[in-house]
Amino acid sequence: MELRQLRQFIVLAESKSFRVAAERLFMAQPPLSVAIKKLEEEVGTQLVERTSKGIKLTLAGEAALADARRCLREAERFGSTARAAGAGESGEIHIAFISSVTFGLLPRIIQQYQHQYPDVRLVLHEANNKESFERIDSGEFDLAFVRQPALPPSGVHIQAIERDHLCLAVPSGHRLAKRKNVHLYEVADEPFIGYIPTQIGGGLAAACMALCREHNVQPHCTQTAVQVSTVIGLVEGGLGVALVPAVHAQHASSRVRFCSIVGESQKQRIGIGLAHKAVDETQVSRRFREVARNLKA
Repeated sequence: MELRQLRQFIVLAESKSFRVAAERLFMAQPPLSVAIKKLEEEVGTQLVERTSKGIKLTLAGEAALADARRCLREAERFGSTARAAGAGESGEIHIAFISSVTFGLLPRIIQQYQHQYPDVRLVLHEANNKESFERIDSGEFDLAFVRQPALPPSGVHIQAIERDHLCLAVPSGHRLAKRKNVHLYEVADEPFIGYIPTQIGGGLAAACMALCREHNVQPHCTQTAVQVSTVIGLVEGGLGVALVPAVHAQHASSRVRFCSIVGESQKQRIGIGLAHKAVDETQVSRRFREVARNLKA
């Protein structure tokens, strides 16, 4: 049984005439009669009866008509769904993210993306750079918001999304709290809160160490953490000072102050990137990256 046969049967049932149905189907009447006869043989019962006024459906034909229409609708839906998925307009996408992007970047991109592609289901996972790269490389994640600088595996590329720079976070009661700009050597002897490296040669930990080396400062790390929000929380508790992405200054509590670092080199700039597979990337993933790029343009 073919969809073409079901379509012919439906048109015949609606036209109540082989001649009219054949015209609507742009075919000759004899081939249509043969097609309906073959359909009846396949289902094992008569579907139409010829009368002096045309044709009428048998009880079996009446019962089969609804199913035939439903089958065509499902077939059309299958085609449209496949085309939409192929064009990146429907489906599912798994996206990893670091906590820093939840302060504004991720919500803005998601809002715009869902406005443009409401039929795509987003599945979000919080993960660090190392985990994100591994799971993109394995195909488990489609995309990941990662901290730059980063050294992804050869099968993963990174699209730059947002540029940022490091600043110094100090408790609100700190002697430098009222300063807008500070030299890094001014806190060289103070307890430092650092980052646990999540990958060799990259990440926020590497960027902070590179900046300290540039200023000839050897930080005395008394505490370490993975997430920037945790580091800021430790600063707020008075456990030390820390280098943090400046974007966090917009959302921190009044118990933490942020100072610009005098002489920060452009080469030590940090930022957020969108990691994706180097080959065999899905169209849904490409659409998301396109929205992110246009939103930040």
